Amino acid sequence: MNLGQWLSFLCLVIVLVFLWQIRQVLLLIFTAVVLAVALNSLARQLQKLGMSRGRAVLLTVSLSLVVAFLFFVLIVPPFVDQFLELVALVPEGFVQVVSWVEDLLNNRPDWLADIELPRASSLLDEIQPFLRDVLPNFFAVFSGSLTVVLQILLLVIFTLMLLANPLSYRRSVVQLFPAFYRSRIDNVLSQCEVALGNWLGGALISSTVVALLSAIGLWALQIDFVLAQSLLAGLLNFIPNIGPTLSMVFPLTVAALDAPWKVIAVLVLYIVIQNLESYLITPTIMANQVSLLPAMTLAAQLIFARFFGFLGLLLALPLAVIAKTFIQELLIKDILDQWRAPHDRGDRSLEPHPSHSSANSPTENPFKLPPDSESLYD
Repeated sequence: MNLGQWLSFLCLVIVLVFLWQIRQVLLLIFTAVVLAVALNSLARQLQKLGMSRGRAVLLTVSLSLVVAFLFFVLIVPPFVDQFLELVALVPEGFVQVVSWVEDLLNNRPDWLADIELPRASSLLDEIQPFLRDVLPNFFAVFSGSLTVVLQILLLVIFTLMLLANPLSYRRSVVQLFPAFYRSRIDNVLSQCEVALGNWLGGALISSTVVALLSAIGLWALQIDFVLAQSLLAGLLNFIPNIGPTLSMVFPLTVAALDAPWKVIAVLVLYIVIQNLESYLITPTIMANQVSLLPAMTLAAQLIFARFFGFLGLLLALPLAVIAKTFIQELLIKDILDQWRAPHDRGDRSLEPHPSHSSANSPTENPFKLPPDSESLYD
C-alpha cells in the first residue's frame, strides 16, 4: 500500500471510531427516522385526499400530540402504579412457585425416588440475590428522569425536523454517493421507507391485538393488574422472540400468588395468543413486509442489544429490515449478481444491470424521485 492508501485507511478507522463513540446518538436519530416515516405516511394519505403538504403535516403532528397527551394523562399514571406493584410481587410469586416445587419433590412418586434432584430451597438461595440485583434495574432505561426527558425532547425535535422537509435530508444522504449511483441509491432509500412503513404499521396493529387479547383473557381469568399486564404484552410484542417470553413473567407471578390452576391457565392463554399472532395476525397484516428468517431476527436482536443496550434490542427489527434491504439491493443485486467468471462474461459483462439502466443514464437527474413521491413532498 502506498502513502495515499494508508492515509485513506487511517481516515476510515478514525471515522469508524468516531461513529462508535456517538452510537447512542445515531440510534436516537434512527428512532426519529422511524417515527418520521410513520408520520410522513399519514401525511401522504391526507395529501391524497387533496390537502396541501403543509396542512397535512400540521394536522398529522396535531393528531399525534393529542393522542400522546391522552395516552400520558389517561393510561400512564395507572400503568405506572400497577407496574410498581407487579415488580414488588415478582419475588413473592417466585417463592410461591419454589414452595410448590419443594412440596412436589418431597412427595414424588416411587419411580423418581432414586433420582437425585436439586432441592428447590438451594435453588432459591442461589436465585434470590440475582432477583434483588436485576429486578430494581430491570427497567433502568426509565431511570434518571432528566435524561429521559432530554432524550424524548431531542427525539421530538429530530422527528419534526425530518418531517418538515424530508426531501432535503434525503438529497443530502444521496449526495454522499458518486453521481452515477445517486439515482440507484435514491431508489433503495424509497424501498427502505416502504419497508419501515410496512413494519411499523403491521407491528402497531399486531401489538394492539395482542394487548386486547391479553386484557380479555386476564380479565376472564380474574388476574389482577389487567391494564399493566396487557399493555406490557403489547409493548413487548415489538421485540420478537424475547418480548413475548418476558410478557409472561408478571401474569404468571400474579397467578402463582392466587391459585395453582391459574398458572397453567395463564400459560395456555399466552401460548394461544402468541400462536395466533405468529401464524394468523402477523402473516395477514404484514404480507408486504420484508421477510426475515427467525434465526436472522434473533441474531440481530442479540447483536444490537449487545452493542446498543435496551434501545438496540427494541429497534433490532427495523434495523435488520434496513440492513437486509441494503444488502439485497447493493451487495447482492449490484455486485454479486454481476460477478461472472471471465470466460462467461463475453460482451454481456458490459451490459448494465436492469436496475442500473436509469442510474447510468447520463441525462438522468441524480436527485430525481419517482413522480408520485416527489409531488408528495411539495
